[in-house]
Amino acid sequence: MKRFLAIILAVAMLLGATACGAGTAPAGEPGRLVIWHDKEDAVIEALEAYLKEAVPDLEIVFEKKTSLTDSLKLVGNDPSSAPDLFIFAHDKIGVFAEMGILAPITDFVDEQALDEMLPMTLEAASYKGTRYQLPLYFETLLFMYNRRYMQDEEVPASTEALYAYMQDNTGRGRYGFVEQHSTAYYSAAWIHGFGGEIIDGDGTPFPDGEAIKNALRYHLKFVELMPGESEYSTVNTLFLEGKADSTIGGPWIVPSARDAGIDLGIAPMPAVDETGLDLAPYSGVQGIHVLRFAAENKPEAVKRLLNALTDPEVGVALALASGCAPANQKCYDDPRVAGDELVQAMKATAQIAVPMPNIPEMDVMWTVTGNLLTDVNLSGKDIDSSFQSALDQANDLIDAMQ
Repeated sequence: MKRFLAIILAVAMLLGATACGAGTAPAGEPGRLVIWHDKEDAVIEALEAYLKEAVPDLEIVFEKKTSLTDSLKLVGNDPSSAPDLFIFAHDKIGVFAEMGILAPITDFVDEQALDEMLPMTLEAASYKGTRYQLPLYFETLLFMYNRRYMQDEEVPASTEALYAYMQDNTGRGRYGFVEQHSTAYYSAAWIHGFGGEIIDGDGTPFPDGEAIKNALRYHLKFVELMPGESEYSTVNTLFLEGKADSTIGGPWIVPSARDAGIDLGIAPMPAVDETGLDLAPYSGVQGIHVLRFAAENKPEAVKRLLNALTDPEVGVALALASGCAPANQKCYDDPRVAGDELVQAMKATAQIAVPMPNIPEMDVMWTVTGNLLTDVNLSGKDIDSSFQSALDQANDLIDAMQ
């Protein structure tokens, strides 16, 4: 891990001068806060409108970065180049915490305000017992179906019911169910459904190997009834063109489905018959993080901003503007949020969803797991030997990070 972090810091020191001169957070302006983000316009516009009312004397500047994590690794805490805060998913918290550029949000926000957050979002916001993110909203994968083909009463409550539906409704260019079956982010739900993990909190890859192999074996019969090509564009196109009755997808495809005229249904994830566990997808929690330099030099402004963002009104505004599922539980008392099927579905899934691991070692596991899925699902390789190769590769890569 020290070698991994040393490389990141060395690159930042070497290239930091390049970023200087385009400074975004002058140290002499305590009432001015620069926030980097990579979010859609509707989300930022909602936040800007709220903050203008909530903290009118603060100058809040939102700057969009297409490669936000790479940029942060480059500038670190350089006051002439780095932002004061940034909005991003929780899964990079470990990398930035190990770099030493983050400040705990608990230095500014009372624990009582955090108690209003959904437990899953607080779990995601923490790294080694310290909370580095103030959760704003979250995303999960959902079971979606086209009511033109799959009626509400046909929605499978279990994976065996799903398999039976696939057998009866797959053929002649039509599929009963499709998913990105060989992508780690999507297949994680099946692994969790067998009680397995891609990596545990201590950085151990595939801690329960039998659970992983059992999930791969079981999932394979579903894969055989899906198209061999399982990339994002293929899966979504099949569903949006009415050639697939159901799918597991993210909330980001909902607008396209509705624009395509699909009578979209959203249902709970099926439970695995063999284990009794639900297919539990990963969840990404989007929130705001504080850079250490800003915490030390603009503490009052940071405190006022973060406390303003704990108000349930923020989550309501985001839900109404972009269908975001708020992290604050009180938001769901608002009738406008309570009436949003998509938001409510994500809240329900949050009860079983697993926050994406936020430890640095997870970076290598996305590739390792993707290769394992490709070997098993697409190349037809032996599960036991493929798993052992993946485990060996994971251990070698993680050891190289130390």
